[in-house]
Amino acid sequence: MDIEHVRSRFIKHFDGTTGTVYTSPGRINLIGEHTDYNGGFVFPGAIDKGMIAEIKLNGTKKVRAYSIDMKDYIEFGFNEEDVPRTSWARYIFGVCREIIKRGGQLEGFNTAFAGDVPLGAGMSSSAALESTYAFALNDIFRLGIDRFELAKIGQATEHNYCGVKCGIMDQFASLFGKKGNLIRLDCRSLEYEYFPFDPQGYKLVLLDTVVKHELASSAYNKRRESCERVAHKLNAEFLRDVTFEQLESVKGEISEEDCKRAEYVIGEKQRVLDVCDALVKGDYETVGQKMYETHCGMSKLYEVSCEELDFLNDLARECGVTGSRVMGGGFGGCTINLVKDELYEPFILKAKESYKEKFGRLPKVYDVVISDGARKLSD
Repeated sequence: MDIEHVRSRFIKHFDGTTGTVYTSPGRINLIGEHTDYNGGFVFPGAIDKGMIAEIKLNGTKKVRAYSIDMKDYIEFGFNEEDVPRTSWARYIFGVCREIIKRGGQLEGFNTAFAGDVPLGAGMSSSAALESTYAFALNDIFRLGIDRFELAKIGQATEHNYCGVKCGIMDQFASLFGKKGNLIRLDCRSLEYEYFPFDPQGYKLVLLDTVVKHELASSAYNKRRESCERVAHKLNAEFLRDVTFEQLESVKGEISEEDCKRAEYVIGEKQRVLDVCDALVKGDYETVGQKMYETHCGMSKLYEVSCEELDFLNDLARECGVTGSRVMGGGFGGCTINLVKDELYEPFILKAKESYKEKFGRLPKVYDVVISDGARKLSD
């Protein structure tokens, strides 16, 4: 995907004019899954796949938007009752509304956008879309909103217009990404630190199951509710403040399901910190071990894995892959794999052959390059 592709469609749909081009990336998360809305730590990085949007003021009070990938056009105003029914348009509308709620003054604009973040693969195409427009509108209208608040605008868009009570990680990574670095983010204080990620002798690769079981948002919200119930039971603001000992003390007073969800989150908080320590030492074997532990917790305790993801995780272990786990919310999507260079080709070959034999289709393979966050590409 490139600027020329987006610009050619923008020119075609908007009377031969050109605007300003912006981009924002999708993300991977090395470790720290379902910890963000629990006030814990996450460890994401922006990737070299994202959304590109061209925008030009149109002198009206309406947004005229064209989704290049969907081949779909829609117009909407800025009032709450103007919310579009089309799901992709709600992300743009939501960003506009959240800016307006914060006192930002917007005018109508024309826009066309496209992306190469694979949909449903757990790389946060929605956050890339929100971050692109939040960053762009902030720049175009000179609103002076900092990147933290832009991330919160994207998160609020998900909450208020898309029905997903997500944490802050995806939007944060999309806006704060830095080439060659992962980011440890404390999701309660929003303090963050960059960690150089340049694993010499290893590759980072995603294997996409090409499945998405059920609408994951309802199951996601249920797990969040489980975590909130346990935190409330222990008079804690977030599960990140709860210890295993405290959880043990209320086991008989909470459901077995809520207990399992909490056990996973408490363990995952510590795994993120362990991985950071290991990276400082260049200890990628420990990084990989923690990735496998996370997958086990997500599969057995948080129960957001599926047969296809477990199959690819087991296969990675059989092939000697250093680390592997389900990435993202779960119920399909990708495994993220840390693979020694010499094992990369035989692993990918074996994964393709075995997965096709088992499930009748090939997994998609995405090599990952850690990249920069939201930015302007051209005037």
